[in-house]
Amino acid sequence: MKRGHLFGLAGRALALAALVGAVAGCVPVMIAGAAGGAALVATDRRTTGAQVDDESIELKIVTRANELYGDRIHLNVTSFNGVVLLTGEVPDQGAWASLGNLAKGTEKVRVVHNELVVAPLSELGNRSNDTYITSKVKTRMIEASKFPPNAVKVVTERGVVYLMGIVSRAEGTAAGDTAATTEGVQRVVKVFEYTG
Repeated sequence: MKRGHLFGLAGRALALAALVGAVAGCVPVMIAGAAGGAALVATDRRTTGAQVDDESIELKIVTRANELYGDRIHLNVTSFNGVVLLTGEVPDQGAWASLGNLAKGTEKVRVVHNELVVAPLSELGNRSNDTYITSKVKTRMIEASKFPPNAVKVVTERGVVYLMGIVSRAEGTAAGDTAATTEGVQRVVKVFEYTG
């Protein structure tokens, strides 16, 4: 690869990280997170195959949901080891049930936690605040050093923090306590798989 091209890609990546971070108000966290990315991948307790399956599950559900509902819904799909978490807002109970069934019927999905709410779609400011809360919770977990940082996935929706991952009971308790004592968190929901 040519040197100029490499620097161009690096510059664009840093600019993108800065832009995304600026929207959420957390540039230092974003850059620090990017620097430690290789270490985080190594601590993921899922197999490589499970990680690929999770990405495929998320893509399938989002694609089909967009075909069915378009911009009438705000849907986040998070899959961790075949355990699917649905968060966001839908216009009615029918859409809530339909999306839950869609997730349940997706290949390689083992469990679905349908945390969608029937409510008006959240605004960009609220979503940016949720992203900021997620970054604060993750940063505090890294600082606490009570478990490998990539063992717990953090998802925030409407100020509610959802915790996913493959953890011991002690790790799950530590993660829950850290999230619950983070400024801005309204409630913590644990969606863990426990190792024993």
